[in-house]
Amino acid sequence: MNSLPSGPSARSKSRGGSVSHVTVPPSFSSPKSAKGKIRTPKRSYDKTDLASSSAESADDGGCRADRRRLPGVKRACNECRQQKLKCDVVTEPTYLPCERCRRLKLECKIDSNFKRVGKRSRNAEMEREIEELKRQLASQQASPAIPQIKTEPSSSLSQLPSQMDTFMGSEDHAVASLMDLASGQEGGSFMRSPNARLLMSRRLGDVVLSQDQVHELFQIFFAYYHHFLPILNHEGQPDDFYEASPFLFWVLISVAARRYVTIPTLLASLIGPLNKLLWEQVAEVPQTYIFVKALSVLCTWPLPISSTSSDPTFMLSGLNLQIAMQIGLHRPSHAQDFTKFKIEFMEDELRDRVRTWASCNAVAQRVATGYGQPPSTFYDWTLAPSGVFEPGFILPKDAQNRLLIERFNNKVTEALYRNRSDPVGLASDEERSTLTKFLAQDYDEVERSLQIPDSFSFLYLRASGLHFRLSILFASPNSKDYNDGLFSLWRATTAFLESAFSLEPSAGIPLAYSTNYVLQMIIASGFTLLKLLNSFFASFIDLDYGRRLFTETIRAIRAISVIKNDLPSRLAEVLTQLWKGSGAGSKSPQLASNVMENSLQLKVKCRMSMSLVFDSVWRWREEFQAQGRGNLEGIIPPPNPPQFFRSMC
Repeated sequence: MNSLPSGPSARSKSRGGSVSHVTVPPSFSSPKSAKGKIRTPKRSYDKTDLASSSAESADDGGCRADRRRLPGVKRACNECRQQKLKCDVVTEPTYLPCERCRRLKLECKIDSNFKRVGKRSRNAEMEREIEELKRQLASQQASPAIPQIKTEPSSSLSQLPSQMDTFMGSEDHAVASLMDLASGQEGGSFMRSPNARLLMSRRLGDVVLSQDQVHELFQIFFAYYHHFLPILNHEGQPDDFYEASPFLFWVLISVAARRYVTIPTLLASLIGPLNKLLWEQVAEVPQTYIFVKALSVLCTWPLPISSTSSDPTFMLSGLNLQIAMQIGLHRPSHAQDFTKFKIEFMEDELRDRVRTWASCNAVAQRVATGYGQPPSTFYDWTLAPSGVFEPGFILPKDAQNRLLIERFNNKVTEALYRNRSDPVGLASDEERSTLTKFLAQDYDEVERSLQIPDSFSFLYLRASGLHFRLSILFASPNSKDYNDGLFSLWRATTAFLESAFSLEPSAGIPLAYSTNYVLQMIIASGFTLLKLLNSFFASFIDLDYGRRLFTETIRAIRAISVIKNDLPSRLAEVLTQLWKGSGAGSKSPQLASNVMENSLQLKVKCRMSMSLVFDSVWRWREEFQAQGRGNLEGIIPPPNPPQFFRSMC
């Protein structure tokens, strides 16, 4: 993120002919910065004071240093000037350090000869000093030269802090301090490995990663995860992401760590420090739109949990939308209405903000659908299809496709699950029958409207179809078109699972890298198969095909699981226990007439399309409570699939 431009500096001559810097108030600066992006707001000064000050300058022919600054212009401390931040230091009558220096325990002082150092020149100078120090260290070693800074994949690197030699000598201390400065944050460090190689690193809590590990993790993210939510510039370097937002940097690291075989325990080690960093960042107001990007990624791949009651993802997705609107992302061309500064964006910056706003809504819609909650999305003219109202707001094809699909999901939720005249928000049987026909036409229209769809858009489309067709489980068995609705649900379930299982052959991305939303829809598909194959409807479908799909579903859920005994692995075990205990998929189900009518009915009805999942878990608890197994926290999944699953393959 670009910092706000500070007031320009002018050079004036004193009586002795020496040249010194004079800070010119913002009111005398140009209305635009060099890049034309941000205009510094003008400050008003008393005209009488300004006139008298000018007169005194003319009479004296040059003022002393303390009279060069205009009255009423307060000077910031050195630390705040270096970062171009607002400073509340008090110099009269007594010197009181600013709030930022007190919080960060920095030395708060004001030097008349202080000159801000640019990041690029500072980093270049430090790099030259580091190279010189490396050459000095190399001359003191037996080997002719120091190896290049490169680390081979090794699990021992995950414990760098405990295995690093202690720094010895002034040269090592100098190198360490230089690298800390080069990082620009407390999270950067420089250490010596046991074989005397110099390692750049990033630190979060007790987690330390070398530079090569960071680059490897970023390559993993952009190769396997970024396609599901393409809102970041994949050409950026890890240091660029860290400089823009340390929180975004570590969020990307946590996502890539889900399948990082070099350090299998990295993700588990990041959960605590990253959660702490998350809530620290939330408390910092105002936020930036980079933080909105970071939260969107985190809501797409949340940190692993073991219970739905401890999952903050739905709350964070709503918070993300509120932050986005607070900083004006929903009105990208009028962002100055949400800040005290005049802001102007280049065309590419404007498009990026529009895409971020579209992705923020798409993520919020998927989170709401996957958690069975009402969405807090905001679809208005900014996200109009193909930039109808504002040509500059045209989204890329993939973003248009996914936003179109999520709009349909929102329409389904509003039509079928948010009836204000019903205690649980469901449409009546008569309304559902009519609405389903219209929504089916809309679904077909969405599919035809997709522009150059890729495998990911088709996957999201099939998930949308499943969300739509699950509504039949709320209908009465005697309602109109009930059997047709069950067949439509069967087709939607199998179509989604086939699309998910073909993701790797079609897109080259293993299903294990998919998003939390895809996982939730796979789990819903598994419970749908279990429900249909254990009902009277089993007599009308291909049982062998259903059994094979169910087996692959269990395998997919376990493959997406990222740590031992997390929620996906527990739900996979719930599915296996229910399948084994119910005898689902038998060739000739013997059901009484009253059981046949009620075998597909739900007791949990307030979680929209996800009511089936919560209803099934509730029934599992009720059925296995007497056996002491009706508790998700007590499940420990077996290391290998059960024998009856292997026999079904």
